[in-house]
Amino acid sequence: MAPNQRDLETASLLLAADSNNNSSIDRNGNEDDRLKPSLLEAALRNNMRYYGSTTNQWQKIVRYDPLQHRKLEHPTSNLDTLIHMLNGNLGTGILAMPDAFKNAGLYVGFFGTMAMGVICTHSMHTLVKVSHELCRRYQVPSMSFSEVGRYALESGPSSVQRFGRLIGILINIFLIIMQLGFCCVYFLFVAVNLHDFLEYISIKTDVFTVLAGILLPLIALNMIRSLKLLTPTSMIASFLAISGITISFMFLLKDLPRSTSVAPASSWSTIPLYFGTVMYAFEGIGVILPLENNMKTPRDFCRWNGVLNTGMTIVVCLYSAVGFYGYLKYGDAAEGSITLNLPSHLFLAELVRLLMAVAVFASYALQFYVPVSILGPVVRRQFGSHRAQDYAEYALRVALVLVTFTLAAIIPNLGAFISLVGAVSTSTLALVFPPLLEIATFWPSRQYGRWNWILWKDLLMAAFGLSGFLIGTSTSVVEIITEWE
Repeated sequence: MAPNQRDLETASLLLAADSNNNSSIDRNGNEDDRLKPSLLEAALRNNMRYYGSTTNQWQKIVRYDPLQHRKLEHPTSNLDTLIHMLNGNLGTGILAMPDAFKNAGLYVGFFGTMAMGVICTHSMHTLVKVSHELCRRYQVPSMSFSEVGRYALESGPSSVQRFGRLIGILINIFLIIMQLGFCCVYFLFVAVNLHDFLEYISIKTDVFTVLAGILLPLIALNMIRSLKLLTPTSMIASFLAISGITISFMFLLKDLPRSTSVAPASSWSTIPLYFGTVMYAFEGIGVILPLENNMKTPRDFCRWNGVLNTGMTIVVCLYSAVGFYGYLKYGDAAEGSITLNLPSHLFLAELVRLLMAVAVFASYALQFYVPVSILGPVVRRQFGSHRAQDYAEYALRVALVLVTFTLAAIIPNLGAFISLVGAVSTSTLALVFPPLLEIATFWPSRQYGRWNWILWKDLLMAAFGLSGFLIGTSTSVVEIITEWE
């Protein structure tokens, strides 16, 4: 049963009573020397419910370390996790950054991207912090994003406890929408860039034919069920992506115009499109907990020089550089993917398209892992034998790939759809849910720091994310409708 505010108030009364005398008082109001103030204080400090009255019981609750209780069949190393993180972020989003800068302006885009990177990284830290706190309370080794949402509310203020299950379902819905949205963009990106490469080598075809041609290989790739077994594909994808980006800089840095040739700041009307694209680019929030939960040494994830900060520093620097120089080079002609701006008659430009297409193809499986991990257990529960469950999960994987194929075939504008996915799902999951869950988690004991700075910080972050969601979504929808007309 969830720790709640009433239990914490009981513990507060116990502490107050104990401060007036040297004996402890049990839950029935009777003196009990076996309860020590230090244990009560630790329990209150950690929001632990007041279970039992013996020292051993208290020690078991307060000292539970979820990281020591994880039993993983295929744990990932720090390097594996860093590769997965880079692979999860260096996808189509980084190639859309010049288009994002076009909607914000050169300097607004540059400093805005740096700021958004810091905010998103902090939000990831917040999510992991809340997850560890709730794991300690409920004495479980790990939690998914939706479980964090559910149990944060169930252990929070009494007025929101009944919404815990609903929030868990809502987070899963947003995760599925976000990750499948990424997969749709990945599908279309691979097809468009392969189409251009095939045109270069004199093979005439259309984008839909290329989409259909990569369908079966993509289905085969997504039959891999273990995150550990996906490490080689992530390594290949990261290597190819970095190689493609490196070659792209050879074009971006050649004959650069003066910075005065582009707008330092764009109009307010296009800022929401910039926000949506940048939020799409910072697409790692959905895989943060799965990556941390599968680590061999999870304590290394959130250190100041750990996997999360190292990976996000690399990502933010690359995003800012590609956006800055890509917009400076191509200005208002910047496309939804920078690969589409590269000269089509040069072999190196076509090589970039091929490298990025293969890299994104290999990255599809990592983005696909999240919706399958959510829907897979639901489907498996409908069947009795393990063989039937396995067949059902494989059928689910095929069906979801077909869904992304269908949506990719009807997407009219790559840039606008990227912005829509970022505004709808990524901004909500990365900027709204983590701060609100932190507020709910620490509400009973008010662990918000001096002057409640954590509370105000979380409220401002959630308000910012909600504003971006509302404005960015409406602007992206209008842009897509305009393209269709």
